[in-house]
Amino acid sequence: EAVAALLPNVKTQRDRFIPQHIANLLWAMAKLVDNGQERTPALKKAVAALLPRVKAQKDQFNPQHIVNLLWAIAKLVEYGQEQTPALRESVAILLPDVNARKDQFNTQGVVNLLWAMAKLVDNGQERTPALREAVTALLLHVNAQKANFKPQDISNLLWAMAKLVENGQEWTPALKEAVAALLPRVKAQKDQFNTQGIANLLWAMAKLVEYGQEQAPELKEAVAALLPNVKAQKDQFIPQHIANLLWALGKLGELVDLNLVKSTLDSLIHAISEIPQFSQQHTLISLWGVMACCARFYLDSNAKKNDSLENLIEDLFTHSENKSLESTEDQHIIAMAASWLGRECPVTPYYETIHSDSQSIFRHQLQSRIPSLKIEEEKSLNALPPVDLLLPDHNIVIEVLGPSHYLGGDFQIRNGATLLKTALLQKLGFKVIEIPVNKLASKDSMERVIDQIKTKVTIPPEAHGPVSLKSEGEDEACAAADEGRQSSDDTQLTTEERLEAQ
Repeated sequence: EAVAALLPNVKTQRDRFIPQHIANLLWAMAKLVDNGQERTPALKKAVAALLPRVKAQKDQFNPQHIVNLLWAIAKLVEYGQEQTPALRESVAILLPDVNARKDQFNTQGVVNLLWAMAKLVDNGQERTPALREAVTALLLHVNAQKANFKPQDISNLLWAMAKLVENGQEWTPALKEAVAALLPRVKAQKDQFNTQGIANLLWAMAKLVEYGQEQAPELKEAVAALLPNVKAQKDQFIPQHIANLLWALGKLGELVDLNLVKSTLDSLIHAISEIPQFSQQHTLISLWGVMACCARFYLDSNAKKNDSLENLIEDLFTHSENKSLESTEDQHIIAMAASWLGRECPVTPYYETIHSDSQSIFRHQLQSRIPSLKIEEEKSLNALPPVDLLLPDHNIVIEVLGPSHYLGGDFQIRNGATLLKTALLQKLGFKVIEIPVNKLASKDSMERVIDQIKTKVTIPPEAHGPVSLKSEGEDEACAAADEGRQSSDDTQLTTEERLEAQ
């Protein structure tokens, strides 16, 4: 009642507020909304009355006012505030001041401003030159002030950087240095993050590597330091946290030790027991994450089958299959889950077919060397994403893996999407040959790859597991490591035969 009584006065007395009043009022309304205050007509009118005052007094706001105003506007937008011309104009007026006063913001101001800009961009704010300059100016402060950030600051900063990258932020030197400065702080303060901080950090690190973050030792150490906290706080995660954790764990693919993946999943399975509480979005995100994790176990010959994870895939699929699917990505997840479970696909997913230059050149060379070989390109099997090349007479799928199939594009650690696709194809009975695109860079290396494939298609077709064509150095390392190892009949295995056995 007190809030309702005061709000109309904001509009009637709007011309009497000084800059501090304007900043404090907008901050207060954003804080109330963030804690459950309904966005009533009176509140909407109060916000609409104050925004033009930002323009009228634009030269009188101090650094703290600028921080509070941009944070408040971002928070209100997050909760549905319409991006009116007055709101967009307010943001446009404040952004140049961020760059001009970049040396006057304290640690908390840097955190709140980067969070606000990431939130605004995520909700449709155009990445104008002023916004890009403001982001760059703030990123330079992250490295300089890295020792001053509290755990919540660290999680908010990495979340903001990941969200900005997701929405088109370039990997500038300032951004790379800021991420590199924060990752060791995650490890150093690993026991001080709450559940939201843990979920946001793991989501952010997975998103950063998805969009090109180099797979550095500090990243792996930060992830490994955080994951044990999931078990310690397993009863405190809300559905959104659980969904983000499962997605991140799946997205990070081979980066995380398999035993750590198992222990983390065991904790989350306990927390996810009440699936009906999950929204459709959270359910689908969780479903993808669990499948990507299951793919790791499926492709590891030493890993035991995890019935609880298989049951969780079925439960999540059942909870989603009869609900409306808003995006093609949602349809893809349902199609993959149906294939994983051996069910009829309830949707007809659309996939965009992309013929990369490397794929086309390789197919041409392969066909030239083996003219009789039947090759199909961009074929969708069982409603799954199209495969690069299919050799239908031999039940072989060939995938040419570019940098996007690996974490950080390093051709070393496959990401969750790559693992899931390979596992799904293998479950259908196909042998999958994965060729890193860097192995096709020269004529000689391409010919060596084709020679390996030729040995597989000149023998009678039979069921095989997945084959990953390693680099020359890796082939030599495998040969050296296996030297002297013999099969049960004391016959020395060649490298090719070992690949076949795998």
